[in-house]
Amino acid sequence: MCYTKERVIIMARKETITKETIIQAAFTILQEEGIGQVTARKLAAKAGCSTQPIFRLYKNMEELTEELFEKTCDFFQDYYGKFRRQTVTPFVNLGQVYIKFAGEYQRLFEFIFLSSDQFGKSKYDIVNGSRGYVNKEIQAAKSQGCKDASKLFMKMWIFIHGAACMSITGDYDLSETETLQVLKESYYSFK
Repeated sequence: MCYTKERVIIMARKETITKETIIQAAFTILQEEGIGQVTARKLAAKAGCSTQPIFRLYKNMEELTEELFEKTCDFFQDYYGKFRRQTVTPFVNLGQVYIKFAGEYQRLFEFIFLSSDQFGKSKYDIVNGSRGYVNKEIQAAKSQGCKDASKLFMKMWIFIHGAACMSITGDYDLSETETLQVLKESYYSFK
């Protein structure tokens, strides 16, 4: 008698749900419905899975929310980086980008700039980002003769943030050209 040994190969189930899948689904819900709607159940439905993979990949929803916050900050930084500069007047480009982002991506703006939990980052940290956008504007103001560019930034920031918030509520109706002009006028009046 001849016996053959059959090899039984047991393959582990391939992971089809990844962190990227989950975060992308969360980002989509955030854009469409806001952070309050990023729940485990909605997220599972959007990602096409049960809630089990979510909690296998993340300790809890707070950990997922923090990663989503980072992804949203990166999205803002990429948006800023692609924005075409229209003037050499310091802080004007910053203002245009920030106001336009608030108008185009209201829920993302609310999440990273208006929520009480910013995971240890200030608004300055978020806007400045790893690319140093605010620092570059402050340096430009100094190179154009501004004696206290940091103080000028604070004045401009109050105006810029207020205008962005107005765009969310529908109270800001200036065109891009008008926004450009108002930001320039603000810079020179504050200077």
